[in-house]
Amino acid sequence: MLKNTPIIQSLLDTDLYKFTMLQVVLHQFPAAHGEYEFRCRNHPDTPLALLRQQLEAQLDMLCELRFSQDELDYLRGLRFIKSDYVDYLELFHLQRRFISVSEEGEQLAIRIKGPMVQAMFFEIFVLAIVNELYFRPLDSKAVREEGRRRLEAKLAELERFQREEAAGQRFPLLIADFGTRRRFSRDWQAHVVERLNHALPQVFRGTSNVYLARKLGITPIGTMAHEFFQAFQALGVRLRDFQKAALESWVQEYRGDLGIALTDVVGMDAFLADFDLYFAKLFDGLRHDSGDPYIWGERAIAHYRKLRIDPATKMLTFSDGLSVDSALALQRHFSPHIQVSFGIGTHFTNDMGLEPLQIVLKLVSCNGQPVAKLSDSPGKTMCSDETFLAYLRQVFKVPAPRQEPPTKP
Repeated sequence: MLKNTPIIQSLLDTDLYKFTMLQVVLHQFPAAHGEYEFRCRNHPDTPLALLRQQLEAQLDMLCELRFSQDELDYLRGLRFIKSDYVDYLELFHLQRRFISVSEEGEQLAIRIKGPMVQAMFFEIFVLAIVNELYFRPLDSKAVREEGRRRLEAKLAELERFQREEAAGQRFPLLIADFGTRRRFSRDWQAHVVERLNHALPQVFRGTSNVYLARKLGITPIGTMAHEFFQAFQALGVRLRDFQKAALESWVQEYRGDLGIALTDVVGMDAFLADFDLYFAKLFDGLRHDSGDPYIWGERAIAHYRKLRIDPATKMLTFSDGLSVDSALALQRHFSPHIQVSFGIGTHFTNDMGLEPLQIVLKLVSCNGQPVAKLSDSPGKTMCSDETFLAYLRQVFKVPAPRQEPPTKP
C-alpha cells in the first residue's frame, strides 16, 4: 500500500457500537465534552513513536471523509437508527483540531479532546490506523501464508464442532467478528470475514464492522462500550446511580432493541447490585469483557435464577481475548443452561505469527471531571486521576488489588 493512500476509506469502517452510542449522546446529552487517551499495554519491538508522521497524515485524510448517500441510506435502513440521526450524519465529518499526536519517549501520545459527538467517533479509526502502520513493514508473502494457514485451521475446528457436536448442544454456536480495532490490516479483516461468512453460514452471525456488514449483506453486531457507562459518572447523577442511569438511558433510546448490557465498568458485583428485575427483564443478556469468564457466567445465571428468570431466555456474550478453542470450551460449559455467543477479535483479524499490539483509546474525562473503569481484570483499569479512582472504589466497595499496574498511560 502506498504511504499516501488512506487506510480508512469509509466512515462506515468502524464498529457498530460507535453509531449506537453516538445516537444516544446526540439525543440525550449533546453538549457533553470528552477527553480520551491512548495506551499500549504491551511492549512492541518497534517504538510506536516512529509512526507519528505517518499517523498525522492518515488523520488528515480521515478528517476529509464524509458519508456517501448510499451509506446514509444503509444506516437509515437499520431499524434502531433514527431518521434525524441520519440527517445529522449527512452533515458529519471529523474535526482535525480535536485530536493531537505527540511523542513521549518511544511511545505515541494520542489525545482527543472535544464534544463527545465528535471525540467518541475517532477511537476505532485511530486504533486501526496505528495497527496497520505498525504491521505494514512486517507484511510479507510468508506472513500472509501463515495467517491463511492459521485461519483455515480455525475454520476446520469450527466445522468439526458443527459436524460432531452441534447436534448435542441445547443452543447453537454463534460467533461474530469483533476485530476492527486490532486488525493486521483493512484488507486482511475483509478476507477473514468473507471466509467466515462463506465457510460457516450456520455459525457466523455477523461482524462489528459496519462497512463489511453492508458490503457482504450480513448483520452488524454491537450495542455499547465502557465509555457510555463512564460518561454517566460525570453527567449530573449521583455517582452510586450512574450505572442505572446509563441503562435507563439506553432503554429509553432503543426500547427493546440492542439489548446486551456490558457488565464490567465497576466490576460484576456492583453491576449485579444495580441490574434488578426491571433491567433483567428489559435487557436480552449480558456481555463479558474482563475477569474469569466461567465465574462471571455462573454468577450471571445465578442472578437470573434469583430473580426467577429462566436463564434459557437470556444470552451471555463473551468478548474478552477469545480464541476459537476458548469459545468452544465456553460453549460446551454454558449452552446447557443459557444462550451464548462470542465476539472474537485479535484471534481472527491479527493472528499472523507476529505479536499483536495491545492498544486502547479510552475515555478519561467527561465534562471536565475524571471518569474511570474498574475492570474485573486489574490490568484493564484505566484512570488519569488516582483520587477519583480511590473514591470510585469506596463508593462501590471495590477493594484495590495488591499490585495493580499504573493507571495513567
